[in-house]
Amino acid sequence: MKLYHCPNSRSVRPLWTLEEMGLDYELEVMPFPPRSKVEGYLEINPLGTVPAFIDGAVSMSESSAICHYLVDRYGPTPLAVGIEEREYPEYLNWLYRSDATLTFPQTLVLRYTQLEPPERRLPQVVEDYSIWFHSRLRAVETALEGREFLLGERFTIADIAVGYALQMGQRLGLDERYKPNCRRYLAALNARPAYIRAQEKGCLLESE
Repeated sequence: MKLYHCPNSRSVRPLWTLEEMGLDYELEVMPFPPRSKVEGYLEINPLGTVPAFIDGAVSMSESSAICHYLVDRYGPTPLAVGIEEREYPEYLNWLYRSDATLTFPQTLVLRYTQLEPPERRLPQVVEDYSIWFHSRLRAVETALEGREFLLGERFTIADIAVGYALQMGQRLGLDERYKPNCRRYLAALNARPAYIRAQEKGCLLESE
């Protein structure tokens, strides 16, 4: 297995999953955006996005889907919820919500605060989509009431997928408006040994 990764990008999700599961893998750490800075990357992932994941004949590019593949293909693991389990629909819903609802507005905040040149930055877009993100985060705050993780006392890839969105919000300075449950949850996720290992391995390029 090989994962193509950029520091603090969505590829943190599968990298963190690989570390939680203790699987053997090869990691390629790249500068962002790899489509313009890594020769031949578009041949690996024609979308030019991060991550790219290769496992034999399997090629994948969606971060939450890669996590889902890993736990189903290389389980059993407590990180997965089986189709026969009561929490399965909720588990799937969080996996899909992690990007479609939570990470999507963050990409616009990132673009118009950091990635675009100063003359193209749009403060109104940043404000509007910051509000969007925080309004959608209410569902996470509610789900964590009286719970350690999204599905109760059990840590799953749903927490990895959604947790990345909270971590990204922290890097964007959006965490100032996090409510108590999200703050507690984020601190617990950031302290997980597998997440710390993933960050150490995945950020090597930044320290070179």
